[in-house]
Amino acid sequence: MNEDAIRINKYLSQAGFCSRREADKLLEQGRVTINGEFIEMGTKVNPGDQVFVDGNLVEKETEEKVYLAVNKPKGVVCTTNSKVEKNNIVDFVNYPTRIFPIGRLDKMSEGLILMTNDGEIVNHILRARHYHDKEYLVTVDKTITDEFILKMRNGVPILDTISRKCEVEKLGDRSFKIVLTQGLNRQIRRMCEALDYRVRTLKRTRIKNIKLDLEKGEHRHLTPEEIKDLYQK
Repeated sequence: MNEDAIRINKYLSQAGFCSRREADKLLEQGRVTINGEFIEMGTKVNPGDQVFVDGNLVEKETEEKVYLAVNKPKGVVCTTNSKVEKNNIVDFVNYPTRIFPIGRLDKMSEGLILMTNDGEIVNHILRARHYHDKEYLVTVDKTITDEFILKMRNGVPILDTISRKCEVEKLGDRSFKIVLTQGLNRQIRRMCEALDYRVRTLKRTRIKNIKLDLEKGEHRHLTPEEIKDLYQK
């Protein structure tokens, strides 16, 4: 095996095609070939190999790296697969070069989502041990009690685990702010449901030092300072 060979998921990530996690999904779906041959997880790409996704050649990214902040409206899905979901974030932003979302924000939630063509920063941010703050504003279907706030702060049993301790601040009778440092699937909704509450609205307002400062549906480039901070642990 060539010493310069790299795993296929890393190749797709470095090429700016998708994150490693998304690459693994493409492999599972049988949508990736090397030199015309279907491959499996862990296959390595050698210099000179041609990698295809859905029959389209994937070449190493030579364009400048792009980092966007987007104010995602409710109803837009954080996926790159337009074949499955027509109302997806990639088509919604319609950026002139290929970009993909960092992490997820579920369809019925709105607010800040980051997008990039830098697959390596996606891997860095999504590692749970990095404890990146994500702030949300939430409204629920009934009056918030002190007991609810206390339990949300100290951890709620969901998805066969207990959510990590977090900051929670009551803002009104039915609204609160929460700062998470993990990203379990539909975490806030599941936490509320476990305590017999239902989320009515959910908006992400901050990721680390990047604040939501856009009108709904708008996007902007991150500043050099914001990009640098994303790479910090």
